Amino acid sequence: MIVTSCENIAGKRIVRTIGLVKGNTIRARHLGRDIGALLRGIVGGEIKEYTKLMAESREQAFDRMVNDAESKGGNAIIMTRYSTSAVMSGAAELLAYGTAVVVEEA
Repeated sequence: MIVTSCENIAGKRIVRTIGLVKGNTIRARHLGRDIGALLRGIVGGEIKEYTKLMAESREQAFDRMVNDAESKGGNAIIMTRYSTSAVMSGAAELLAYGTAVVVEEA
């Protein structure tokens, strides 16, 4: 599966546009991580607990988007984007979305 944020893929020709594909996850903060983040907030620096949480969320949303594209017959996703939004206090959604296409060698 080729996944890109561009409109085109070098060396490939889009032969069919399938349409919007997406994958999402909603994650809540964890008390143990919050304590570590609070301490890090006091002394400054990267809040590694949240960095890891967001990285895991991006991977899960990305994998779900790819599975959506594959289930619809796509072999590539173009115009990939990420979006986040607060769902409730302490929980956020991470959404990966793009356009599934079928490509072949140009």
